[in-house]
Amino acid sequence: MGEIIAVCLSVKKGTSKKDVKEGILKENYGLVGDAHAGPGLRQLSLLASESLEEIERKGLKIGCGGFGENLTTSGIELTSLVKGVRLKIGKSILIEITQIGKTCKRPCKIYKKLGNCILPSQGIFAKILKGGRVRVKDRIKIENEAGILVAILIISDRCAIGERTDKSGEVIKDFLKRIGFLPARYRVVPDEREHISSALKDWSDEEELDLILTAGGTGFSPRDVTPEATKDILEKETPGLSEMIRTEGAKKTMCAYLSRGIAGIRKKTLIINLPGSPKGAGESLKAISPILCHAIDVMKGAVKDG
Repeated sequence: MGEIIAVCLSVKKGTSKKDVKEGILKENYGLVGDAHAGPGLRQLSLLASESLEEIERKGLKIGCGGFGENLTTSGIELTSLVKGVRLKIGKSILIEITQIGKTCKRPCKIYKKLGNCILPSQGIFAKILKGGRVRVKDRIKIENEAGILVAILIISDRCAIGERTDKSGEVIKDFLKRIGFLPARYRVVPDEREHISSALKDWSDEEELDLILTAGGTGFSPRDVTPEATKDILEKETPGLSEMIRTEGAKKTMCAYLSRGIAGIRKKTLIINLPGSPKGAGESLKAISPILCHAIDVMKGAVKDG
């Protein structure tokens, strides 16, 4: 869960916005008084203060609204949110993520003035489903209507640098939606132990996530370190799930036994390593899906095991 640290608007497009501390978010419109408000998919823009801090460390000091965002947030990871996820702001405002970043056809006034603009790469855009007054210090969190919130972590050197398009993530997202789970977060990291364990730790320590699925890095290659990185942050191991994945997979190919993937629990989040191939990831998730709801309910104390 995060909070709003600035509410910003501007009367002209392509310019930095001014922090006005509070404003009105109008349903299917945006922030009243802002030049970018209006019907469409980009009614509202959000940028994390953590992104501003990152660019400040590179020598460019920009305040809230400097990159043209309407809402500056703190404590909620924006760039890993999945399109379609809904966020609740304050007590009643509801927005839906419609776009992660954007492509600029030409440099805007902000870029020309500052020499940089991170909104296209690290900003997110949303439409207003339920409006209301938004203020600094309002809480912002994922609205969980599906019951089970899931994060997907793809581990691949080539995908991380853009040499290959991730297909496993799409297979996992589609399957989760079919069984009524909500894919809420998605990120791609290289086959680096620290990158993997850091992402898993950060996500599992956010109380709203019930399940984290990783894909990739579970084999015999020297760069495959996903099981080790996962074990670094687990509090309890759940070997039965990994055994089930390998056993069911071996019915189609004996190579399934070469997967070193593990599973376990950190706080109230279940973490499961899936194979990296789209087919392997999909089949593995299908194999364990009949018992996932029960496993999560027991983990969270909703039902007693046995």
